[in-house]
Amino acid sequence: MKKVERVNVIMRYINNRAHFTITEIMQEFNISRSTAIRDIREIEALGMPLVAEVGRDGGYSVMRNSVLPVVRFTDNELKALFIAFMATRNGQLPYLKSRQSLTEKLLGLVSENQQEDLFLLNQILLFEGTNPNNPDLLDLSDLPHPMLEKLIQILLVDRYLLITSEVARIIQAYPVYVLRLYREKSQWLIEAFDLNDERKRIIPVDQVTDVVLNPDKKRLSRKKILEKLNSQEEEVNLVLELGPKAIAQFKKYHPMKVSLSYTNPYQSTAILKTYIHADMPDELAEIINWLLFLGGDIRLKEAPEEIWKGLKERLRLLYL
Repeated sequence: MKKVERVNVIMRYINNRAHFTITEIMQEFNISRSTAIRDIREIEALGMPLVAEVGRDGGYSVMRNSVLPVVRFTDNELKALFIAFMATRNGQLPYLKSRQSLTEKLLGLVSENQQEDLFLLNQILLFEGTNPNNPDLLDLSDLPHPMLEKLIQILLVDRYLLITSEVARIIQAYPVYVLRLYREKSQWLIEAFDLNDERKRIIPVDQVTDVVLNPDKKRLSRKKILEKLNSQEEEVNLVLELGPKAIAQFKKYHPMKVSLSYTNPYQSTAILKTYIHADMPDELAEIINWLLFLGGDIRLKEAPEEIWKGLKERLRLLYL
């Protein structure tokens, strides 16, 4: 372990303990007494407030309620942090403006040699979603939906919310308990428990027009909500039978987190059972496109009415 890395690790080790001795440092990091003493003196020079205790059982302790030194990054830690920023740019993540200022501060703290390494990494590495004609790390222009950061801020206060959404010019308000906020298929989604219908509801953030704390003080506890969700398995509403050609297409692409159940030992026929949210226009359109992608080697055994209507309309348009 290099000296800078070792000193940083020892600083973290010390800061997590009320008391430590030279012997403990020697044994923990497999270093000599003289090296341990030199490292501790360097840590003190960096500003960590250590108090020496004399006597047979003496050692050191960290003076609490004091300002600790600025964290120093090793070369590899700095590269890891920089690459993490690179990999997540253009991902419509929250707090992009803050990430931009953080990056600028980070670059201002490091040496010229480290800056050159980071600039070179920025030229060499290219991640999915990055514009190759303008891959500058500091150009974070793809701000997420403006409601996303507001959602995060209010969720830090309370998870019982009143969410207003608009779909096809129809405005609805849902009193919910938010289970999680997640990103899937380039879309931010709210997974919540609807306190009125007492069922799970998925709300795209793009459809949210307002969000406030739920004014209703009569609430189900989180424990009760989870118990209700565990007892409510989503009923299967889409059942497909697939032949060999459809199975081959399924292996190329399937938008749902499902697997096939093969119905013969040769794996040439299979059945698929799942649940889809027919009330979500984007998911409905994607499923219809996917069913057409599977081709004619499928048999639709069961599906929501919206699927049947959508397929008939798409086929009608194809044969106009």
